[in-house]
Amino acid sequence: MGEINKFDLIIKNIRVVRPQADAIVNADIGVSGGKIASIGPDLDVAAAAEVYDGQGRLAFPGLVDPHMHTGIYSPLQEDAITESRAAAQGGVTTSVNYMRTGGYYLNKGGPYREFFPEVLELSEGRFHVDYAYHLAPMDRHHIAEIPELIDEFGVTSFKIFMFYGSHGLHGRSSSQHEFLMINEDERYDFAHFEFVMRGIQGAMQQYPDKADQISLSLHCETAEIMTAYTKIVEEEGRLKGLPAYSASRPPHSEGLAIFIASYLANETELPNINLLHLTSRKAIVAALQMAEVFPHINFRREVTIGHLMLDVDAPTGVLAKVNPPIRPREDVEFLWEKMLEGRIDWVCSDHACCKHELKIDGEQPEDIFLAKSGFGGTEYLMSALVSEGQKRGLSYNRIAELTSFNPAKRFGLNCKGDLVKGLDADVVLVDPQESWVVHSENSESQQGYTPLEGQELGARVKTTFLRGQRIYDDGNVIGDPTGQYLKRPC
Repeated sequence: MGEINKFDLIIKNIRVVRPQADAIVNADIGVSGGKIASIGPDLDVAAAAEVYDGQGRLAFPGLVDPHMHTGIYSPLQEDAITESRAAAQGGVTTSVNYMRTGGYYLNKGGPYREFFPEVLELSEGRFHVDYAYHLAPMDRHHIAEIPELIDEFGVTSFKIFMFYGSHGLHGRSSSQHEFLMINEDERYDFAHFEFVMRGIQGAMQQYPDKADQISLSLHCETAEIMTAYTKIVEEEGRLKGLPAYSASRPPHSEGLAIFIASYLANETELPNINLLHLTSRKAIVAALQMAEVFPHINFRREVTIGHLMLDVDAPTGVLAKVNPPIRPREDVEFLWEKMLEGRIDWVCSDHACCKHELKIDGEQPEDIFLAKSGFGGTEYLMSALVSEGQKRGLSYNRIAELTSFNPAKRFGLNCKGDLVKGLDADVVLVDPQESWVVHSENSESQQGYTPLEGQELGARVKTTFLRGQRIYDDGNVIGDPTGQYLKRPC
């Protein structure tokens, strides 16, 4: 075999940004068989079947977006196509999606051994990026299935929605069994959370070779606080829009839930806990306090790009409704402060595409309590973080940790997360100086709006490679969906 076939692709003229490094290196990346085969200066272009000129752009590891909700408001088989196109547009090469039984998603209950194969069937051949799933044990039968989900399906991460005890996806609810699609003799409460933790801890003992990459994620809000404060805010009628929604789900509700979750993790000896989408000073302080109280627990702290880029005065108003809520500016600044201190582990999108006609109430479009919760944003994750981060002194190498390396390591994606020989050739090229204005009409998502509408960003994703294949370039998604399901640990 001649030298001409040494590489399938060489990406030349790039500035390589690696996590856990303190500098950016001018180098080329050689790709063979979908893997990074070589990184170094002046690779021999004669040894490559294809050469791509990176034009001096920053080359980051492909993003691992560890918090997405594909299929929550639209059929999974549709969402997988359009929202993975948006992911590719944003430099994301691995989409990790939260999935559960119950209302929304597939709108059915039952055991995961029947439910999850249907999820995988609907997903196959539709994602433009590689993908995996976190699953939420909603009843005791799901808890019993945890070892099977790990061993047979390669699901190593699980989730608890702490507020579902008496709250629905969008507000107060008195029909939890109907919403969660669990039996009348089941309760989705603190005791259930404890038993989920015990089930995961038992599975870690059963599979010690995978234990380090088995974890539990928690949406930390307390339903009782939220229910009481929602009633107060609505009855007073003093606040409207995003300020009202933030007040109805106050930051101390997050903090209290973090305390409860951490204590239960200690009680059950569950060592790997992910505290999702922390939004406020009180939430971050609570998370850091619990890390000091329980140093033997390996906590991970997550924030979303939405909570970093928006506050309650966002002009897009109701369109920015999300759980937990968008917060006042002082909370946003605290998130940035702690991220610059190295106290945040990763930044995600929490992408949940909710079309405009579903998002707002047709008769009372400005009523925040009638609007649906959640919005998309994976297409802006990298551009917004680089744009805002570089203003604040967040290094490019640190951004690579926050968007790729850290979530990959936590969630068993060992073939992802870095630019190093042997890993998947997932590369995103970024122009850190291109200024542009966000307009939803330019997004690949089917959502039709964005809470970031009109914001000017100072960096932009230009090209995305998935396992050495260009899937986004020059403003266009390229080719048919080639994303693969990632059975973890991979």
